Amino acid sequence: MARRFISIWFRYLHTDWFALRQRYLHDVPFVLRTNVHGRMVITAANAIAQQKGVDSGMVLADARAAVPELEVMDDKPDLAGRLLTRLAEWCIRFTPLVSIDPPDGLLFDASGCSHLWGGDVPYLEDIMKRLRARGYYVRAAMADTAGAAWAVARYGEGPFVTGGSEQLDALMLLPPEALRLEEDAIARLHKLGLTRIRQFIQMPRTSLRRRFGPQFLLRLYQALGQEEEAFTPVFPIESYQERLPCLEPIVTATGIAIALEQLLESLCGRLRREQKGLRSANFKGYRVDGKVIMVSVSTGRPSHHVKHLFKLFDIRLPTLEPGEGIELFVLEAPKVEDHVAGQEKLWEEAGGLDDMRLSELLDRLANRVGPEAIKRYLPDEHYWPERSYKLSLSLQEKTSSIWRTDKLRPLQLLAVPEPIEAVSPQPDYPPMLFRYKGKVHNIVRANGPERIEQEWWLQQGQHRDYYGVEDEDGGRYWLFRLGHYQEKVYQWFLHGFFS
Repeated sequence: MARRFISIWFRYLHTDWFALRQRYLHDVPFVLRTNVHGRMVITAANAIAQQKGVDSGMVLADARAAVPELEVMDDKPDLAGRLLTRLAEWCIRFTPLVSIDPPDGLLFDASGCSHLWGGDVPYLEDIMKRLRARGYYVRAAMADTAGAAWAVARYGEGPFVTGGSEQLDALMLLPPEALRLEEDAIARLHKLGLTRIRQFIQMPRTSLRRRFGPQFLLRLYQALGQEEEAFTPVFPIESYQERLPCLEPIVTATGIAIALEQLLESLCGRLRREQKGLRSANFKGYRVDGKVIMVSVSTGRPSHHVKHLFKLFDIRLPTLEPGEGIELFVLEAPKVEDHVAGQEKLWEEAGGLDDMRLSELLDRLANRVGPEAIKRYLPDEHYWPERSYKLSLSLQEKTSSIWRTDKLRPLQLLAVPEPIEAVSPQPDYPPMLFRYKGKVHNIVRANGPERIEQEWWLQQGQHRDYYGVEDEDGGRYWLFRLGHYQEKVYQWFLHGFFS
């Protein structure tokens, strides 16, 4: 596929921005100023001021003498960068690859995009129409190279959509400034009477290099497509992304759902062919007013199941506010993993942690209540109960240990044992009663002790003697005494509940 580029020139970028906020500035000569070495110098002028002979670089006092009614405001040094970044983000609706072209332009890699608008000409016209509707004066051109598009947008007289042999013909008529050359090279060309590209483009390359330097040839080659030009998009495009432009802005929930389903089918079809599955996905809507709305989902295992992923998104679609309408939908998968279909057993039902139905159920629950609310634990090689388990990172994580089943353990284990007051009649006997949170529990049944020693590789704390007890109300608890009964310092703790 042949590459196509669009260069957009915001000729009055700064003054247009000020005029959008103070409408009267559209109809008066208006400039921006800044302090340069103690003098006020004009940094930008609108079209009316330029028609009266006032332009950037002039001293403000001279400009006011020539145009007494001149409106003046202080310039913002970092305004251009912020404006171009916001405009580039807004222009994502036309192509996923938009780059900033300082100090007053944008550059699109529009390869393969124009067919959605019915061709290059309506595509370019729609871009210019939309930007002008936002209040900016723009010129734009489309060509096979970024350099040629830049040249035609700023110095061409039309046509502004060019390519192939017509592109070279269009460049021939332009001045050397159109090649983005250095000022001293431009001055030398004009001094030699070379005021059009056609006058020197056929000269020997060695002569041009010797007289004007390697940068001159680089710019010439870039415009002609003989040298690649660096292109850095504002948002690097995701490897797995699908886009759906809309002929008319979408405002209904049904329309949003249909767009999501179409994007999922396209993306999942590609993932299936490449034996991959997504682990996270973002569904974005670019609204007419320039705002971007988004919902995100994640999965516990790689998935390219359209119906399952649609259900995950469907829970959150009501949170999307279409406003005046959405004109572009984008579905991207920033996290993708290998996903090879497993061999199913003919005579055995699928089950356990490898069952995809379990993974999909957990995905739906996680997207409703939050992934932090669902936890899986694995046994860990520690003696003390609060250390004998660990949090698993996924359903697929394996462990070398097994859960202990030879000893009875409580249904609810406290992460940190809580101290209690207990009364025991004899050494190594279970307590007759204990006080927990101000309530006295009289024990009617008990078993134990079960001694659990400290871990020799940690050497933290004394041994514990555990007892399972039941109070007169039927409550069952797991208690332990820390240290020997005959020692002067020992303490009882509550560590879990059996019911």
